[in-house]
Amino acid sequence: MSAVPTDAPRDVTGNLRQMIAVLEQERQALASLDIDALTVSTRAKETLCDALMPIGSGELGAEARELARTAQQLNDVNRRVRNLLAANVSARLEALGGARTTYAPAAYASASL
Repeated sequence: MSAVPTDAPRDVTGNLRQMIAVLEQERQALASLDIDALTVSTRAKETLCDALMPIGSGELGAEARELARTAQQLNDVNRRVRNLLAANVSARLEALGGARTTYAPAAYASASL
């Protein structure tokens, strides 16, 4: 049984607009390091991804394709920000703990002792 009834209208553009709004909220949460807002954003993104999953790219009109591109770009920016934050934390931990790398494989870490 499908999660979305076949006779129910699929509001792809509405879901994509919501996704863009959630991605913008996620970016603000990343900027303020607000873990609660990040958690809410993650749940909202998962829900929207589930709603969009059954939609094929061939079913998208021009407006929906543009919204999908915008959402993809925002998601990419947020991914880069998350990676920069993780790298910053890693660098700070390394500075506190010495020259050892935080995520080094066990063999490498023991060899550098």
